[in-house]
Parts: sequence; C-alpha cells; structure tokens
Amino acid sequence: MKIEELLKTKDKMPESRRLVLNLIVTANHISELLAEALKPFGISNQQFNVLRILRGQKGKPANLSTIQERMVSKMSNTTRLVDKLADKELCERIVCPSNRRKVEIRITKKGLELLKKIDPVIDKLENDFAKKINEKEILSLNTNLNELRS
Repeated sequence: MKIEELLKTKDKMPESRRLVLNLIVTANHISELLAEALKPFGISNQQFNVLRILRGQKGKPANLSTIQERMVSKMSNTTRLVDKLADKELCERIVCPSNRRKVEIRITKKGLELLKKIDPVIDKLENDFAKKINEKEILSLNTNLNELRS
C-alpha cells in the first residue's frame, strides 16, 4: 500500500517527504509487531532491548550510561526500565561497596531464561517481515539506511 493511501491524502508530496513518512510509518509498524509479540511475556520493547543489552555483556555488569548508549530508543527512561526489570527479577543491581553512588546492572538467570523463550518468537517475526524482499534488497536497504543516519 502506498504511503498516500495509508495516510489518506491525495496531495502530491516531494519524494523526500514520502521517504521520511514511509520510514516513520514502517518503524511504528515494526514496533507494534514487536510489542504484540512480547505481550505474552509481560515485557515492553524497551525492556526487551535492555535485557538483550545485558545479555550481550556476557555476565559482566553494565552501568546505566552504557545501557542508555546502546538503547535502540534513546528516549527511554533507563532507570525506570531497569527498576521494572529488577522488580520482575530479570536483572539485578550491584552497588559498589566503596562508592554507593556507583550502581551496575546484570541480567539474572531468570532474565536469560526469559530471553531463551522470546528469541525464537522474535527471530520468526524478523524473518517473516524481511522475507517480503530478497537478500540483495535487504543488503541494499541496510546500506541505504546506514547512509541516511550518517
């Protein structure tokens, strides 16, 4: 479906605007698909992102600024996300004994087990979404998106 049909407009728009609107609408669509897939597991897209970041630490704790830097959505309140994950026992806070202001976060065994359950669901979602275009188009699109962000 063309973006004009989706937005119900008959106005002719510049290609640059069509591009931006297409990117925004597509990003929102993907976000909604992810949220729906994560709903049965009781976590949000942002919480899932934090858990994957923590898993990527391979057992080493991360501080809040490291997590914030690696977040897909920089708008997220990282402290609040970590609080919610800690309440669910999916991550833990480690307070430095010599400097109580220094707090690091580590994924728990329960968090790792949850990700093992979620991974195949998200892998399928990503593969189903991407199979609408071929491998060459995927590589080209990824290159172009990287270029747009630079």
